[in-house]
Amino acid sequence: MPNKPILTVRNLTTRLQIGNQPVAVVDDLSFDLFPGKTLALVGESGCGKSLTALSLLRLLPTPPALPSTGEVIYNEINLLSLTEKEMRRIRGKKISMIFQDPSSALNPVYTIGSQLMEIVGLHLNLYGEEAFARTIELLTEVGIPSPKERFLDYPHQLSGGMRQRVMIAMALISEPDILIADEPTTALDVTIQGQILTLIRSIQQKRGMAVLLITHDMGIVSEIADDVIVMYAAQAVESADVITLFDQMSHPYTQGLFASSPSRHKSKEHLYSIKGTVPPPSLFPSGCHFHPRCPYAMERCKQVSPPEFKIGTNQQHYAKCWLYDGSEESSEKLRKGAL
Repeated sequence: MPNKPILTVRNLTTRLQIGNQPVAVVDDLSFDLFPGKTLALVGESGCGKSLTALSLLRLLPTPPALPSTGEVIYNEINLLSLTEKEMRRIRGKKISMIFQDPSSALNPVYTIGSQLMEIVGLHLNLYGEEAFARTIELLTEVGIPSPKERFLDYPHQLSGGMRQRVMIAMALISEPDILIADEPTTALDVTIQGQILTLIRSIQQKRGMAVLLITHDMGIVSEIADDVIVMYAAQAVESADVITLFDQMSHPYTQGLFASSPSRHKSKEHLYSIKGTVPPPSLFPSGCHFHPRCPYAMERCKQVSPPEFKIGTNQQHYAKCWLYDGSEESSEKLRKGAL
């Protein structure tokens, strides 16, 4: 693994003003993102994954969002301290993002080519024939057949997979150091999902860029991620490299996510389900945010938020759970198991 991260995030906290009460939707999140590596943020809808990405790029509207606190260090600069004008020089050029729904991200009244050429002009200062050539080159790189014909198409004339490829082309125009991919395969069938993931991985290997992948799918994590952060209710509850995480899932929420995966069960009748739902930010419980849904919950889980405990001998494996405090009650809970 490269020694120096391309992005260092420390204690990132983002709050929304809901009524008179500011509530944390990203709560004290820290991680490092390395060149050529993929870090996956995993969790249910509503856990804060996409809000983390939008916080990094400072795309959340204010209000209701309050200015994020903490540090987001890129090239030795804290992005949270930049002016909006300075941030625009980085956003989309050095750090790009593929959004979850390409249909809403593409303008329906402009052709694919005109939208790509606008970005080529904005980030590369290329126009006319040079911009056209660069656009065709990008469409070819992301695997769009007959790119000169597709250049003239409108978004509705392309399939979901082709629209997602166009979004990837847009994100790669300026050869960014970091690509944020927010659920890039959610609306696609399984075959196309595989093609899109393979495309992202091949471009990453070719260019050496870092990828921050946002997903709820543990299968995708196993295929493409190098490192994983599991998020629940705005917080990171477990983090490790992908092999360690899959071999030694330690947080009850991580165990529940894995157990509820359809691929783990021969019959849907036996599909495990984590009880309850992720609460809205204004209703996050005291103590551990997961305790109302946790099969291991103890009394102190309801009262005091747990710190991160190092798991086993792996120096980079942490879980935010009282089960690993070494107490007799916790040890007994772990011995009995719950899932």
